Parts: sequence; structure tokens; C-alpha cells
Amino acid sequence: MKVHKIMYDIITFGAAIQDIYIKPEKFKILGSSKFATGKGVCFGLGSKIDVEDMQFSSGGGGTNTAASFAKQGFLTAFCGAVGLDISGTSLIDELSRLNIDIRFIKRFAEKATSHSVVLSGLKEDRTIFVYKGASELLDKDIIPWQDIRETRWFYVAPLAGNLCNNFEAIVNFAKENNIKIAVNPGHSQLSLPKKTLKDIFAKIDILILNQEEASFLTKTPYKKESLIFKKLDKLCPGVAIMTKGKEGVVVSDGKFMYLAKALKTEVADTVGAGDAFASGFVSAFIKENQNIEKAIQLGIANSSSCLSQTGAKNGLLTSLQEFEKVKVEKTKI
Repeated sequence: MKVHKIMYDIITFGAAIQDIYIKPEKFKILGSSKFATGKGVCFGLGSKIDVEDMQFSSGGGGTNTAASFAKQGFLTAFCGAVGLDISGTSLIDELSRLNIDIRFIKRFAEKATSHSVVLSGLKEDRTIFVYKGASELLDKDIIPWQDIRETRWFYVAPLAGNLCNNFEAIVNFAKENNIKIAVNPGHSQLSLPKKTLKDIFAKIDILILNQEEASFLTKTPYKKESLIFKKLDKLCPGVAIMTKGKEGVVVSDGKFMYLAKALKTEVADTVGAGDAFASGFVSAFIKENQNIEKAIQLGIANSSSCLSQTGAKNGLLTSLQEFEKVKVEKTKI
């Protein structure tokens, strides 16, 4: 079937996941060096655990950011994969209701749609069980390259597992076709060979990392921000962003550093907050003629709104909503 070509504002790539939030009635948090994080969520072995509350919501970096871009008024499409099952149909229907073009979604019978089970009620910490599923089956050989060239921007969310094999191809295609590209790489992408990453990052317009990822990529201690950005600016000729959770964000365009603190928010759920910041930043960056200060303000406001509600998409701001604007400090490098 011939696909009618449309000029999109942005096409997102990444996972499409069915999130299931459960709030168990009884659990204990134990501190122990045997856990990677120093703490563990514990239940009685062999016991039946009552669940106080359960909610369903779609997630995954590819669909979360697509929803955000669509709410900001952009003509948006999502390129990804789901299973040939009820969850896959539900995800596609939801994206369609959000005015996201679904024609580039592939469906597979080999694996079920990706799922995650989120343990809620743990205050601001979260424990998530993840089944990668069908999202990993999207391969560069079946991406409809000729049809997705009609766009102004690509946004690449974290590509875990086998999805990571598409990373270089997506970036190269964008560069060859004069498509701007924003990238929020996950650990799998950041673990690619050094030369591959150097070639990739030289071609992107916006690089978005959290502090842990920035430290891992630059092989620089977590707290040495100036050195981290010195290395990031060499890697990426575009805009480099390092999010710092509650502490806010630092951004560099190679000439100036921009710093802003996070808004004070009553946190309901942290899932999707990073996607909300990234998509908010990119949205304002596009709309406001690459104004980094305004991009930071929308990114932080969008993330804060996302944090205030359960579910990665429920709190996302629309283009018509007013929002609190943080103060942004700008200093010359």
C-alpha cells in the first residue's frame, strides 16, 4: 500500500510500553549493601500480596515524547513497534486519539507488546519490572526510510537492547536528508564503541543526558560539571544538556552555560519526567527560534507538571497552558 507523504514537524523513535502501576498494601524497605542501590523492596516469599490500587498507562520514551510534541501543536508521528495483541492495539488507539500519526508503527506476532510493572507508593523512589518485548523488533531494514524523510526534526529516545542497532542509521539518515535531530541516548547507546559515538554525536543538534549518563559518557566524576561540559562540547557541536533531577539542569551551546533550578513540585510519579523535560525543551527550542532560556523554562515546567500526576503522559502541558517560568542564569564559557 502506498503511503501518502506528509511533511511532519517531528518524528520520534523509541519504545512503546504498556505501563501497569500497582500499589501493594504491605512491603518493607530494607537497607543493605547487597542491593545495588543500597536499599531493597521486600515481600514475604511465597505470600499473596494484596494490591491497594492499580492503574494502566502507556509509556516508553518514543510515545511519551510523541504525546508531548503533539500536545504542543506539532504534526507528530511515532516510529516503533508493538505486538499483535490487545496491549498493542490499545497503545495504537491511544496515540491516534492524541493526534499522533501511527502509520510508521510495525506490529509483530513473535513477541508481546513491551510492558512494565511500576511499584508505586514508594515515595519518590521507584522500582520497575520491564519486559522489552516487541519494541526491540523494529529493525533498520524495515524502517520506511523514504516515507519518513518528509520531516523537519527527528527525536531519538533511549533505544535499549536490539533497538540500539538502529541508532547510527537514524542519525546518519537525518544528516543526509537535512533533518534536525535531538537525541536522548540510553545506556545501550552510550556503550557503543567510542569511535561510533564520536561520529554520531558530531551530527546531532541537541544531546540530552542526565548527570549519571554524562559522567559515564565523558568518563568524568559525577560532580565535575565544568570538565563534563568541556568534554561534551568537544563531542557535540550542537546544544548539550545535563539534567540533575531535583537540582535542575545545566545547558551549553558551546559559547554560554545556562543553569536553572527545578520547580518545587509535589511528586505523584517520576516515570516519564525525563521525557517530559526533553520534549518540552525541544518544543520551545523549535518554536522560539532556538532560544535556550525559553526552552529550559518549558522543559522544566513540562517535567514538573508530569511529576504531579501518575502516568507518563497525564500531566504533559499543552501549547495553550500557562506555566511557571524558572529563572535561568546565563554565563559565558
